[in-house]
Formats: sequence, C-alpha cells, structure tokens
Amino acid sequence: MKKTAIQFGAGNIGRGFIGAVLSQAGYRLVFADVNQELLDRINQDGKYTVHVMDVQQSEIHINDVCAVNSNSEDVIKEIVGADIITTAVGVRILRFVAPAIAKGIVARKEAGVETPLNIVACENAVKATSQLKELVYALLDEPTAAWATEHVGFADCSVDRIVPPVRSENPIDVVVESFYEWNVEEKSFVGGAPHIEGMNLADNLLAYIERKLFTLNTGHAITAYLGQLKGYKTIDESIADPEIYATVKVAMQQSGEGLVRKFGFDHDAHFAYIEKIIKRFKNPYLKDDVTRVGREPLRKLSAGDRLILPMQTALSYGLPVDKLIVGVAAALKFNNPEDPQCEQMHQTIKEQGLQQAISTFTGMAADDAVVAQVVEAYNAL
Repeated sequence: MKKTAIQFGAGNIGRGFIGAVLSQAGYRLVFADVNQELLDRINQDGKYTVHVMDVQQSEIHINDVCAVNSNSEDVIKEIVGADIITTAVGVRILRFVAPAIAKGIVARKEAGVETPLNIVACENAVKATSQLKELVYALLDEPTAAWATEHVGFADCSVDRIVPPVRSENPIDVVVESFYEWNVEEKSFVGGAPHIEGMNLADNLLAYIERKLFTLNTGHAITAYLGQLKGYKTIDESIADPEIYATVKVAMQQSGEGLVRKFGFDHDAHFAYIEKIIKRFKNPYLKDDVTRVGREPLRKLSAGDRLILPMQTALSYGLPVDKLIVGVAAALKFNNPEDPQCEQMHQTIKEQGLQQAISTFTGMAADDAVVAQVVEAYNAL
C-alpha cells in the first residue's frame, strides 16, 4: 500500500517541485488548496505534466494525484492517514494552514494512529517549519501537544527551484527549470527520516538555508528590481543588461563573502555556486516576470530576509556592501499597482520620509550610516 503525502498549496511550486518529487518517490499525492477550480481540474484529470524547460528539455508525468479543499473535513481525514505533509503556500499563509493540521493531529490521536507523521514547510523563509509548528501547537491542548511531540515531526528545510507562472495548454501542467535542491533537517524527523530521492538530509541546515536565500533569492530580487527600473519585463531580459549583470554579480559576491566567513564555506566552491545561479537567471525558456520575483517588497526588505540580513552579515565582518545597498534602494522603488505591499511602501515613504521609512521597513536605526547610503543610492537610481 502506498504511503500518503499531503501537499498544502497546489500552485506551480507545489505541483512542479515538491509534489512532483513526492509522487516520483512513490507516494500517493494529495493536494490541499482553497482554489476550487484548480482542485476540480486535478480531480478530473488525476494527473499532470511537469515540463522541464532548459538547455535540455524533458517531460515528467505525475500520476495518481487527487485534491481536497484545505478548509474541508476531507483534509482532516487525509491527515489521519498521511505519512508526510509539505507546504508551498507562502510563509504568510502558514497561519491559515495551521488549523487544519492541528485538527488533523487531534483526529490522529483520537483514532489511535501512532505511525509517525512528519511535516515540512517548503517556503522561502528561514525556519518556516518551526514557524508552522509554533502556530500549530498554539491550537493544541497540553495533552495533545505532548502526544504530538512523540508522534509528529516538524523538519525545517531549504528549497530551491525556479518555477515561473507560465501558462500551459493544460492549466495544471507546469514549467520548471531542471535544477532543484531540497535540503531537510534530518534530526527533526520523528520515527527516522524517510529516504526520498530528490530530498537531501542535512545536518547544518541553517548553512543551506542562508546559502540559498542569500545567494539565489538575493540575486533574483535585485535583478527584478533593477530590471523593472530599466523597463524590462523578465529576469532573463534584465540579467542580459551588462550594467544590471555587473551589479547583481557583485552583490551576490558581497553576500557570499559574508556567508563564507559565517559558515566556513569553501571560497572557490561558493563563488562557483554564484556563477551557476546567475546562469540559471539567463534561462530564456522560463520567462520569469520581474513583478512576480519582486512582489511583496516589504517582506523582502525586513531585517531577516534576502536584502538586509546578507548586507548586515557582510558588514559584521567589515566587508564592502555597496552593491547590496543598490539592491535595497532599487527595492524601495519597486512599483506594482496590484501588489498591496508596494502601495503601503510608497505611502509610508511619503508620510515618514525616505530615511525614517527605511528604518521602519528594515529595523535599522534611522541615523545608521548605512541608511544614509541607501538614501544616496535611491536618489541616484
């Protein structure tokens, strides 16, 4: 009998990355989402295709899939029999996923299910699973929380795959790049870590998380922000601009110098990793929209995210950060009328003035010398 995996979030990343890996590993795959039209199509077809668009192109056929509404009793029933739960919903949405998982844990306990359940939040954030665990435990009474400690594992992870919103003829098919990386903290699993091809069990997970977040995500975001300022629509168009390419590459190297010192990475290997990431940005088949990559700028400007933390890490070792500062300044100019955070960001800048607004967004003191440098870079863009 197949083991069951529940993937919260049936969007492009859920289908094209995590769900696909779990399905290929032999799991019966159940998607949980609130988009009823999407759920109906998954249930109608019971399968979809992942189109790998890169120098070498291929198709991966995902079969034996179904879907349930994440606000329904059906998802609770599925959790009772599940072996692993993953998420790809965005870190802000985890609070809406937590109640269903908490109810599922209660139902497992009441049903006497003692087989291990492991949960992995596959989000672009540091320790997203730990954040989800806190949200879930806040909804459990003390006896159930104690039971969950014995029978439910929450493993943090780092995920890396570019999955752009490319429209396919079949609306549930998805386009991805060939590269992917899924690193999961081995020690946090209950009942032993599952051996899933495509999932790397890691000891020093924080190093993997920051390596990815402050290399790929840092470079990706800065490419999007600078690209939009020059009128480009996609990441590959933006990185093809020599000026943007030069700025992004040095910004990633400045972040990298801090990471090398913090985690003891091999310098040459890490800089080769940076080159590999930039090459991925150039993939002409993905057509990744700068508005998608740059969305939610306030989250990306927060103290622990992809722009400010790598800059602060580099500064802590006395390293140069001038190109990272340019990236921060470009983020402050990002404009997408359909993004509520953009409107909030520009309104705050208007009300508070740029210097104080930067402090509000990033947590840095308004009189910090770096804030003055960001203001200077902002005015120069």
